[in-house]
Amino acid sequence: MADGRYMPLYPTHMPLNPIQKGAVAILSAMGALLRPARADLVAAVGETTGDWVLPYIRDRMRRDPIGKRILAERPRVTDATIELCRVMPPGTFGAGYATFMGDRRFSADERPPVRFVDDEELAYVITRAREVHDFWHVLFDCHTNVFGELALKGLEFVQTGLPMTGLAVLGAQYRLKPVDRELLQRHYLPWALRAGSRCTDLMCIYYEQHFEDNLEDMRREHRIIPAPQPPQHLRFRGSKPPAKA
Repeated sequence: MADGRYMPLYPTHMPLNPIQKGAVAILSAMGALLRPARADLVAAVGETTGDWVLPYIRDRMRRDPIGKRILAERPRVTDATIELCRVMPPGTFGAGYATFMGDRRFSADERPPVRFVDDEELAYVITRAREVHDFWHVLFDCHTNVFGELALKGLEFVQTGLPMTGLAVLGAQYRLKPVDRELLQRHYLPWALRAGSRCTDLMCIYYEQHFEDNLEDMRREHRIIPAPQPPQHLRFRGSKPPAKA
């Protein structure tokens, strides 16, 4: 388009007018509720509904010395980060992160790029939130099944206020069995409120500078309250072996 409002602002940017953005938000939200494993749909919901919250997060980071440094240096979390953490001593935050990613066969490079945020710096802010999400899993000891993700999304909502995190908790909890949904509501969402309110601003931690730190020491330093241990049937049991060709 000739209108400068709709010119791409960064390589992956897809400028949309308000009607288009609203349509993407609604359709992506419906798709994400039906298929929560679709990271691209979840990402699109976060980008199209977070316009008014992202500047607040960015400004909060600017006021914090470490957050300001993160915005200036723009570190990225990639598969190279995982490889770096594989050589960290046992018991360190880095080793815990490498084990978490390796046990689940996760790749840091597979996260969908930001496309629908109409500001280059805010695009980095949501990229950073997306890329450090797995660090939060390690610090708060949350599994990556639907139950664990919803518990962590509740904490994320307390910390960031991003609408997508709250919408995920409201909508996707009904994918749980009634007994597990009651457990989430009675115990894990109150934990999310308490832990999210007590800990350091998670967007202002330079995680890459802490890989060699003892994991428990890091939790104490940043006032992290790990999640309660879930019932046996909701605990991580290892990745499924890859399908044979």
